[in-house]
Amino acid sequence: MTVCRILVVCTGNRYRSPIAERLLAARLAAASATGTVAFTVGSAGTGARPGAGLDPLTAAVVTELGGTPDGFVSRRLTTDLIAGADLVLGLARQHREAAVRLCPTALRRCFVLEEFVRLSRAAPAVPEPGAPVPISMLGPLGAVRRAASARGREAVPLCPGAEDVLDPEPQPDRLLEDCAARIARAVDAVAAALTAEAPVAVRF
Repeated sequence: MTVCRILVVCTGNRYRSPIAERLLAARLAAASATGTVAFTVGSAGTGARPGAGLDPLTAAVVTELGGTPDGFVSRRLTTDLIAGADLVLGLARQHREAAVRLCPTALRRCFVLEEFVRLSRAAPAVPEPGAPVPISMLGPLGAVRRAASARGREAVPLCPGAEDVLDPEPQPDRLLEDCAARIARAVDAVAAALTAEAPVAVRF
């Protein structure tokens, strides 16, 4: 069975990355069909306070959007977490860059969440069934490689920060729902890009 390990990163591991983690796990579980691919989904924060539970506002938003808040424990981003992930999704450029600084060999596996969505759509399509395709380019791990191969090919570069999902920390009671809706849209697209075969979503 193929295993695809996904790590989502923000700053405090309190709002953005837990929402993305729990919604992505739910979407991947819902897409399960053949059982040939197992997904693990976790999250961490560059400045997280390890061991904290899920913020009540975050838990409510996760539940409303179809995720499960139970059992969440915050973690600080480490080299080992990055090295063990097949796909690292930062909620902003600073998180992708922090991951690459900690583990430079993970560069081609590290993306901003919305960047991965954009590159997945721009990546070369897999040929029609029956055409010769390298095994390395199939399935969710192949989707990551294809997205990496599409990086830097934009005809018009994006404005800096255009794909950053901003931290709702200053006013979470006012900003969190909009933040979560943006994350949910991106997560749906990530799940679609990764699920050519059946997944099982769990936290690692």
